[in-house]
Amino acid sequence: MDYYNLFVALENSRDNEQAMKMSAYMRDQFSFLGTPSPKRKAIYKDFFKEAKKEPLVDWSFVHDCWKQEYREYQYVATDYLLLKKKCLTVSDVAKIKELVISKSWWDTVDGLDGVVGEIALSYPEVNEMMLAWSTDENFWVRRMAIDHQLSRKAKTNTDLLEAIIKNNLGQTEFFINKAIGWSLRDYSKTNPQWVTDFIERYREKLAPLSIREASKYL
Repeated sequence: MDYYNLFVALENSRDNEQAMKMSAYMRDQFSFLGTPSPKRKAIYKDFFKEAKKEPLVDWSFVHDCWKQEYREYQYVATDYLLLKKKCLTVSDVAKIKELVISKSWWDTVDGLDGVVGEIALSYPEVNEMMLAWSTDENFWVRRMAIDHQLSRKAKTNTDLLEAIIKNNLGQTEFFINKAIGWSLRDYSKTNPQWVTDFIERYREKLAPLSIREASKYL
């Protein structure tokens, strides 16, 4: 897949003033070209249209994006994997984990949630992998495990959700406690009673942040 022109177009979209603002918003974790999301999507629109027709996932493209200095490239790779998520299999989960632990921050990790979640729906053996991820030493990997079922509604595996969250109770890490709250809040739209009961069962171990987020729609 030829993506040279896409990279050139991204480089040509540079806006130094916006780049400073975007970097500041991300606590100066990364350098940016300064290309906002609508413009970035317009740049890759035709490229993605062709990529959607391809039967396989081009991991060389993904890895080349991930190696680039500017954060917009990682956004393009994440959007590409979301586009191709139906083509991914259980063998791709380990590759996604490599992305999660490289250049980690909430923006890409949360973007990849839906990718792993889609694979897990098609391949139930991924459930055991997510359970293992929930005790990983890297908290971004644990965050991915906690939130990979977001938006599943009635298809949510509540036994798995409970087990994963239990493995992360008593944490002081903001991004873990926030993820716990988000996962419960999301499922509360489908089954508020289950979430209410869950909060009561684990209230002593849940962080106040998690309870606050989880209770938003209760």
